[in-house]
Amino acid sequence: MKEFAYTSVFAILFLFGGVATAQSGHGIIYADTNNLIVIKVSGTHYERGFAQGELLADRITDIIQNYIIPGFGTEVAYNYIKAIVASGDLFKIDSLYIVEARGMIDGMNAVQNNPLNLDYTDILLANSMLDISGIFQTMEGIECSSLMSWGDATAGTDLDGKSVLTRHLDWVVDEVLIRTQAMVIHIPAETNEQPWAEIGFAGMISVLSGFNANVGVFQHMMADNFDMGIQSAQYEPVWFTLRKSLEQKDPNQDGANNVLDVAYCIDQQEEGYADGYIISVLARSTEVYDSLIAMVAEIAPATPYITFRTNAYPDSIPGDNLYTANNQIARNNSMNFCSRYNGIRENIGNGTSISLASNRELMRDYSSLSFNYQFMTYAPEMDLFRVAVREDFYTAAYLNPAVDFSISRMFENISSVNDNEVMNSLKVYPNPAGSFIHLDVKVLSYFLQVVDVTGRVVTAKTMNSRTLDISKLKRGVYSLRVFYDDEVFFSVFVKQ
Repeated sequence: MKEFAYTSVFAILFLFGGVATAQSGHGIIYADTNNLIVIKVSGTHYERGFAQGELLADRITDIIQNYIIPGFGTEVAYNYIKAIVASGDLFKIDSLYIVEARGMIDGMNAVQNNPLNLDYTDILLANSMLDISGIFQTMEGIECSSLMSWGDATAGTDLDGKSVLTRHLDWVVDEVLIRTQAMVIHIPAETNEQPWAEIGFAGMISVLSGFNANVGVFQHMMADNFDMGIQSAQYEPVWFTLRKSLEQKDPNQDGANNVLDVAYCIDQQEEGYADGYIISVLARSTEVYDSLIAMVAEIAPATPYITFRTNAYPDSIPGDNLYTANNQIARNNSMNFCSRYNGIRENIGNGTSISLASNRELMRDYSSLSFNYQFMTYAPEMDLFRVAVREDFYTAAYLNPAVDFSISRMFENISSVNDNEVMNSLKVYPNPAGSFIHLDVKVLSYFLQVVDVTGRVVTAKTMNSRTLDISKLKRGVYSLRVFYDDEVFFSVFVKQ
């Protein structure tokens, strides 16, 4: 597995004048690997939107032009819905997100990469498309599943009682979505906000799957809900609710950051939501009660609007585990088990001895679908976010290699590494080289990063050898950074 950390690109930019940073100075390309681009943006809402527009302009245009607009059938239908979104009569969207959407468009225009002449309402529409579908029945939904384990379920394993969630993001396979997958890390300037990240697709300023250092939220469709939203109501798009629950430091003002913050944000929507959704929520296991660690919310446009489920509910999944697919379980006491739900409950045993690996394996073996886009694991106390994504039309994400991210390093300020690191020189040989280089380091275990001339991270991993295989790199010049003993060592090598 690869671990991406310390992805400041100061050294390579200094040497080559690369283009990994946004022109505004509020964003960087954090990683670009396995068909997933990861960017980090900082500053106010406008500044973060602007940086996203600069760095993801091509992908934003691509997904709107080739996926979202065609999803409404005709451009006339799309513009009709867009006008409704712009009016503010149907959806209530926080002004901060409108400002951020405007910033995104300004960022695209600043790099002269807005060929469709998109405006901010295109961005708001894209981030509200599930809710639009719930009212107008315009697009297909998301088939997803999640398994959360903690406490007694993970005791005696490498997790040692800590919490973990593994989630499948499943959607109808489309080439546009495959090539526009993106993760955005936010470092807010606002004092009432905290660092958070979302993984989904370019242009998202909301949360389909996301997390901060303490809590993760993951949205699923409620497939067995047949109630529709109504145009006379004013709904908050569900992805914006989930963003609030992660971005705000303490939404319910109780001095803690756990699943109750998410429940609070959901509870503010007294008329429910425009469609049926299921939300999996996981927090750290250090919370006193199970009900503060893990929760499932089943929400709909008809009463009961909101139903919360914890492991106290007799859902047939034993112990400190909660599983979610696409049917109602607690809402109206439906207990509507699908084949994937049955797959987990029939193979989880007594719900104990679940390790980091086995939590993921249960989901891989008994809850997977062929149209899987993203297969992710969130383990906040292990400082781990692990994700595999779909790379082509034929291979599901759960069959692809995963990439590991250190959550704490993701949420470092963009400037912190640049300002504070003092780099020492490092000898590598042979140089130039074709297949392998030897690193003159004093230790056998260290973290290594290779960056190309554009500032793109091409290799980042923990090493247990002084020899690095560079055979798969393209010919060119690369910078090399090695981290150990709280020091940073730097070199440049040429791949022949």
